[in-house]
Amino acid sequence: MAEAKKYEIKVTVTTHYVAEQSDAAINRHVFAYSVEIRNTGNVTAQLISRHWLITDADGQVQEVRGLGVVGHQPLMAPGQSFEYTSGCQLATPVGTMKGSYQMTAEDGVQFEAPIPEFVLSMPRVLH
Repeated sequence: MAEAKKYEIKVTVTTHYVAEQSDAAINRHVFAYSVEIRNTGNVTAQLISRHWLITDADGQVQEVRGLGVVGHQPLMAPGQSFEYTSGCQLATPVGTMKGSYQMTAEDGVQFEAPIPEFVLSMPRVLH
């Protein structure tokens, strides 16, 4: 069996269309996304900052950078996770998000944790 990677973070995302805050007539589509960040490596690491690329169906890209997530810079020992929910607004009923978290391990090594691309979609738009 392969040895676990020293600096490894697994990111899992689930999404939800927020109909009560959306209005298709004025091209406002609001999405919530819940993120689980799990330290699957074997060294304690802290999330320092985030970088998102949010793309709507027209190809318009919003780039978001900032410290931490929802006001936190969680420190996660091996096996620990941090979960949060946030949201975004698009002008189209479908879009995608992807990005990365910038991490610092307890030994001082800085590394990126990729956030795999995921789809934001109003119900019954995609099948």
